[in-house]
Amino acid sequence: MPSFEVTIPVLNEEETLERQIRKLHTFLAHHFPTPNQWKIIIADNGSTDRTPHLAAALADMLPEVQLVRVPEKGVGLALKTSWGQSQADLVGYMDLDLATDLQHFIQAYHALSTEGYDLVYGTRLHRKSKVIGRTLKREITSRVFNFIARRYLGTRFSDGMCGFKWLKRRYLQTLLEGGAVSNGWFFSTELLAAAEWNSLNICELPVTWTDDTSGSKVHIGRLAKQYLKAMLVLKKQKKHPARHDDTRK
Repeated sequence: MPSFEVTIPVLNEEETLERQIRKLHTFLAHHFPTPNQWKIIIADNGSTDRTPHLAAALADMLPEVQLVRVPEKGVGLALKTSWGQSQADLVGYMDLDLATDLQHFIQAYHALSTEGYDLVYGTRLHRKSKVIGRTLKREITSRVFNFIARRYLGTRFSDGMCGFKWLKRRYLQTLLEGGAVSNGWFFSTELLAAAEWNSLNICELPVTWTDDTSGSKVHIGRLAKQYLKAMLVLKKQKKHPARHDDTRK
């Protein structure tokens, strides 16, 4: 039975951290009762409020929770740091707002552990997906960015920015060498591009997603500039993809 770790990148989340981590912990404890099978990694990347203190307290109370301190900001950096230290068979991440319905954990786990997939990504843009509470502006922005990514990068994945992705840890180095290098939000898209270019077996998972725009820290204009710049860098990597040793079991 493969072990797994879910990383939650956080930055100044003192208001919701304990409630959301306990909710996730309760779900995983119920559906994955095998001792020592899983961990929740709180990856704090530069918080200046009480988030690190609260995360450390949770780690003291709950054996399955661990705090990883990342001194600089950046979701990509937080994930690379957390996954790089992991010994689990499977690694993944989701946002603290738990926007992706937790039932999808079970689907993602089985896709990797029993169905032969190497990477699973959630998509909000599939016809079977259900998106709740998303504004028209964010919906249009998401579709435009993903369209540009597919056309410019020559990829097929439908939703590079959805904050719910899982992979077999043994392919992490292949993905890092294949183009997943950003320290910021674009790392999420780079993972999928590198996986496609290295012919990994990818599972597209339609999800139920509840958008939490009230606490969003994303500035669309600034994010757009970052994405377009990062896309130029990633395109160059396509010409020289890393080779992976296909040792699927």
